[in-house]
Amino acid sequence: MSRRQLFFALITALILAAGSPAATAQDKIKIGFLPGVVDPFYQVMQLGVETAAKAQGFEVVTQVPATWGVEVQTPILDAMVARGDLNYIVIAPTDKDQMIGPLKAAADAGIKIITVDTFLGDGDYVKGPVTFPISYIGSDNVEGGRIAARGLAKSIGGKGNVYINSTNPNVSSVEGRAVGFKEVMEKEFPNIKVVGLDFNLDDMNTAVQQTAAVLQRTPDLAGIFGTNVFSAQGAGTAVMNAGLGGHVQVVAYDATKFAIEQLRAGVVSLVLAQKPFDMGYMAVQFAAAESAGVTSLPRRVETGFAIIDKDNVDNPAVARFIYQVPGK
Repeated sequence: MSRRQLFFALITALILAAGSPAATAQDKIKIGFLPGVVDPFYQVMQLGVETAAKAQGFEVVTQVPATWGVEVQTPILDAMVARGDLNYIVIAPTDKDQMIGPLKAAADAGIKIITVDTFLGDGDYVKGPVTFPISYIGSDNVEGGRIAARGLAKSIGGKGNVYINSTNPNVSSVEGRAVGFKEVMEKEFPNIKVVGLDFNLDDMNTAVQQTAAVLQRTPDLAGIFGTNVFSAQGAGTAVMNAGLGGHVQVVAYDATKFAIEQLRAGVVSLVLAQKPFDMGYMAVQFAAAESAGVTSLPRRVETGFAIIDKDNVDNPAVARFIYQVPGK
């Protein structure tokens, strides 16, 4: 299906869902929302879920894991299934393989699954090894990694050593970002060398320590790619602690307030803003459409990016994509 066809299929589905009696409160549609961890990205996604649910008259049951991992997410998922009253679960799987079994069990129990931000298997829910979810709604993370690589290469003059700080192995989102980043560096920038990749297990303090160690053993390090909220914050903090702001360039994936502050301070040269509100909102709309009988929902929807740098950070059309969490 072409992008144009996907677009019109999506618009048609949402119109049908919004106007269908099956998507009203009287049907008592109840959605479980299970993100990956507590962070600004998922908090904005939760706003999207709640906004769409309110508009549809749906009830949302949200459970947010305190830390990232299959061992944390699985028992929460199992408890959601055991409630026996959920029609849909919107989830960011914390492992593309290990979460297949628990989510298949949920689907077998009659709960429809929509994945956001991260996907199961290879993400191809039509021809891939995993086909039971309704859809994957999220970023094209391989392309995001390519964008990050080109942005970092530009900021360091197309040469030097660079480092990737990531979160967890076998997570589709950050895995794709690293793949895209390395691909571009190898193919397009022969004078740039990727000197390492560390996994901080979604802990900012670990990211600080890892980056500090790399800065010590690679005194000529030119740039760092932080693949998510905690990676970028940790990398930026380590660079600032070392007094290297402006000398070691950082590209941050996720437009947190901290990342934007570092952009203004000259530590971060580029911020990739995902669209978590869109992901959450559209997931609920997909549930509404599916409950109304729509059968042509796209199995994969890429929500795109806003690229933020020092030249456009104050442009309202761009600044609206900075992650804003009310009261925080």
